[in-house]
Amino acid sequence: MKEMGRVTDRQRAILFAVIEQYAEIASPVGSVMLAKLFNVSSATVRAEMARLEELGLLTTLHTSSGRIPTDAGYRMYVNGLAENPSTEDFSRPLRALTSRVEGQSKADAAIRQAVDSLVELTGNLGLATIDGRLYMAGLGSLFAQPEFMATERTLGVARLLDNIEPWLREAEPNEPVNIYIGRENPIGRASEASLIISRFRSPYSDKTYIGVLGPTRQSYSRVIYLVQTAGRMLEETLN
Repeated sequence: MKEMGRVTDRQRAILFAVIEQYAEIASPVGSVMLAKLFNVSSATVRAEMARLEELGLLTTLHTSSGRIPTDAGYRMYVNGLAENPSTEDFSRPLRALTSRVEGQSKADAAIRQAVDSLVELTGNLGLATIDGRLYMAGLGSLFAQPEFMATERTLGVARLLDNIEPWLREAEPNEPVNIYIGRENPIGRASEASLIISRFRSPYSDKTYIGVLGPTRQSYSRVIYLVQTAGRMLEETLN
């Protein structure tokens, strides 16, 4: 990323802390909270956050003095996860996912169970391709998120979902996990949503997909792990 070389270690740590705090509280993050975390003065944190805003990694909402991440900030964070995977314990959600998928004798049932599990575990909308068709669950969970109360964002999500099936056939994302953050999405860019999908082989096709659609504000380490694990688990179970 262009900004990467200009970000100090402390600025990077503050950016990541803002992203993780914002995922939890869904409100702009202020300097006082971070000053306690980093054991420095609020003035120091404000200066660092101002620099991150200059670099396009944080932004300020008009109604608050706190800051929230931009799409570029999230991209730096996600790229950082790829370099340094989370050490968080995901054993409980893994057991929940496994219990829903293993033992399913039919491919479509296994895929549906995996999607439903992702909805429960992430609070996002879950989706998968089954025999050329798109299966979705959790629309209520998605629109319950505070980000999607605005009509423009809701319409952006609807536009993305209306076009995602043909787009998947045309684009054929082929990484173990494909992550499209906010305006990186090829469709529905105004939705401020993140699409996280995994490709896996199934009896229907070697280009079957499972994933989630949610707000840019989410626990990426957890969601990426669950989506990638769901794809790998389905491939092993169905083949």
